[in-house]
Amino acid sequence: MRSSFPLSVSVGLVALLSLSACGFSGESGKSGQAADPNQRIVVDNFRAPVADWALESDAAYILSLSGCLETLTRYDETQGKIVPSLATEWKQVSDLEWDFTIREGVRFQDGAALDAKAVVTSLQNVLDAEVPARAFSPKVVKAVKAVDEHTVRVTTPTESPLVPYRLASVNTGVLSPAAFKGATVDPFGHCTGPFKPVSEKPKQSLTLDRNEDYWGGKVQLAGAEIRFITDGATRTAQVQTGEADVSLSIPVSGLAALESDSKVKVLKADSPRTATLYMNNGRAPFDDVDFRKAVHSALDLDALAASVYEGAAIPATGPFAPSEPWAIKGAGTPKQDLDAARKLLASAGYTAGRPLEIIAIVERAEFADVATVIQENLKAVGVPVKITTKEYAAVEPDLLSGNYDMVLSQRNRLIDIADPIGFLTADYTCDGTYNLSHFCNADYDKKVNQAAKTADAEERYRLYAEAGQILQDQAVNVWLVNEQAIDAVRTDLQAHVQDPLARYVLRAESAKSGS
Repeated sequence: MRSSFPLSVSVGLVALLSLSACGFSGESGKSGQAADPNQRIVVDNFRAPVADWALESDAAYILSLSGCLETLTRYDETQGKIVPSLATEWKQVSDLEWDFTIREGVRFQDGAALDAKAVVTSLQNVLDAEVPARAFSPKVVKAVKAVDEHTVRVTTPTESPLVPYRLASVNTGVLSPAAFKGATVDPFGHCTGPFKPVSEKPKQSLTLDRNEDYWGGKVQLAGAEIRFITDGATRTAQVQTGEADVSLSIPVSGLAALESDSKVKVLKADSPRTATLYMNNGRAPFDDVDFRKAVHSALDLDALAASVYEGAAIPATGPFAPSEPWAIKGAGTPKQDLDAARKLLASAGYTAGRPLEIIAIVERAEFADVATVIQENLKAVGVPVKITTKEYAAVEPDLLSGNYDMVLSQRNRLIDIADPIGFLTADYTCDGTYNLSHFCNADYDKKVNQAAKTADAEERYRLYAEAGQILQDQAVNVWLVNEQAIDAVRTDLQAHVQDPLARYVLRAESAKSGS
């Protein structure tokens, strides 16, 4: 196979990302007042960087949404395809090699020129990480090298049609070589984006100024502050009082107040994100498939969606939303069946002993209520449950090591790359780097590995559906509800485009009316 730019996301994916009335873009802020170039804004984000500024970590998402970090390619949510960014074009030159042409005339914020060598330095740093990024690791990328001053070659261990998707991952963002001179990564002054970070308060905020020499055109705002606020109620309150101009990931409990406020616009978009009850398949009693099936049968997903989510989410039908082109055909929402749950518990040989723990991640305010509903449902079939609440950063090591029973979290299927291969590989293969479920199945791995090499989108999606069916048949987790992305912005904010994947928030065109 040989292919070249433009490489588009398939029609099915475009349809998925355009389902809501707001569309996938959610543009806001057409106030009619002139933008003030001296304005600065505040963005409340729901998480803080947890590994300094290492690009292979979730810190890359902070740097990307802040308008600092840029990648070779970019997923454009309004066009529904992969588009140029720091690379102007790309082509597959052999079964295992892709060449990316680096944009000329771009400078890092420290004045250094962007060239192929600088790109290779940044990408190699991610490949060499102790825990590489899921979208760009030695498992999927064999080597990166500079062919000439403006060409970077990416070599894969096996043929991969999705390399341009991987280079749109925020974890492949490009920093100046100077960012890697110390013991840790230093993004300050070393990005290419419209905003440059100038100071931080660890775990609290990041302050950015306009990049006066941005290659992509005039930057409308003087700067911004990104605040790291895990509490959803606080994010809701701050956008309503005007302390914040943008608040990401608004909890359902805050919607009524915001939607009645004339100075706030609520943005909603369908997103490939599912709230999930993760079960530790590697630990008793969850290592028994009948026990896991019993948990499925005990839960009332329709009631959960109607009560806790107040209709802002729909009951899940499995690991995929029914609207997705790779969804399991004919899958319906599992219905509560307490008698079936009791029979399955008996088949598993379960007898009530220690209370099983559900960890509710505090970054999602509604999870405490979700945990309470699940606790009551399981109590009805004789399974005692206790609830604890923790910040995700504090609990992740235990999740990855398998030191937990159940955890409520949510995962976006397209967050690593704009194709579910990243999610399916990282989260459920035997060697998956984010396999919180500690699930391992040879037939599943075979399906996913086959899909990763399949260029034809329809065939790849069929394999994804078959892999999803295995997850469903094995009751690996309970997929609870398919969520919407809900953000809130002040109405004097101009040219804001909602990104349900929260990768791009501050942009060159972002602007604010004068007071």
